[in-house]
Amino acid sequence: MSLGYRLRDRREKFGKTQLEAAKHLGISNVQLSRYESDDRKPDPDMLSRFAEYYRTTTDYLIGRTNIAAADFRETAGSGEYPAFEEFINNPEHGVFFKDYLDAPEERKDEMRRFWEFIREKEKGRKPGDRQND
Repeated sequence: MSLGYRLRDRREKFGKTQLEAAKHLGISNVQLSRYESDDRKPDPDMLSRFAEYYRTTTDYLIGRTNIAAADFRETAGSGEYPAFEEFINNPEHGVFFKDYLDAPEERKDEMRRFWEFIREKEKGRKPGDRQND
């Protein structure tokens, strides 16, 4: 599989359009299209941004491994906190929990409990509502 194929596959896995992904990555959809069609190769900084956004590793994107390490639904032990896993698997939320994948199990439990706390506090709150109102 080529780099372009892997980029497109990861984008589609997260249900993002080229326009949505490009906007988040700070590039044009034409540039993203060229990366995905292998007409253009990303520089190291752009490759890192792709890996972070698509919740995987640069090694996976360039073909050094076939394991997309950030696939929560394919990881042993997942499923105990499906809402948390869905939340963290969203590239727009991943920045907050970006070290989750490499964290020891004790830290992962702590992060899941923190997320549950936040979710409980936000229950019933509507967009535009102020906190603690």
